[in-house]
Amino acid sequence: MSVDSSALERQLRQEGFRHVYVWSDAANAFYSDHVHPVDTAHIILDGEMTLTCGGSTTTYRTGERPPDVPGGAVHSARMGPTGCRYLIGEK
Repeated sequence: MSVDSSALERQLRQEGFRHVYVWSDAANAFYSDHVHPVDTAHIILDGEMTLTCGGSTTTYRTGERPPDVPGGAVHSARMGPTGCRYLIGEK
């Protein structure tokens, strides 16, 4: 699946995300429970991410957008066996 990251970046900016950038993580990278001071959006460009937030754990793959994570919400993430490259938006 091909993902147009430029169009997705424009979409996030139109939604009010002021800081938008691409981030990559290695295979099976893990971020334990943490919070961000701002709302964040993630759009998977390649690979997969399993996100746990609000007691729910779901795996997202290329082209998918997990629900946005509100500022202050405790969440964790584990990347898939080939890693994950994703677009992040921060409000």
